[in-house]
Amino acid sequence: MNTENYLNHPTFGLLFRICLLEEHQEVFTTLYAQRLFFLVTIEASGMKFEPVSRSEARLLLETRLRFLRRNGQYQEYDRLQKILQATFQ
Repeated sequence: MNTENYLNHPTFGLLFRICLLEEHQEVFTTLYAQRLFFLVTIEASGMKFEPVSRSEARLLLETRLRFLRRNGQYQEYDRLQKILQATFQ
């Protein structure tokens, strides 16, 4: 099953979803360079793109990893762990 999600940002082009944080919040990065990170919030009025630093994006992912581990979602945990290593190390 392919779970890759993309968004088209008006300025930065194609963004790749790194992970879902909450029901209406996700972390995206630029597709090719993976240097710019965005917290995307889906609201009734549309999508809100909030740029976040590399360290803040990493912290958001690490927080999500802790949540997944505590709730026993090990398959998603393993997938996100690989993404974290590939993106930030």
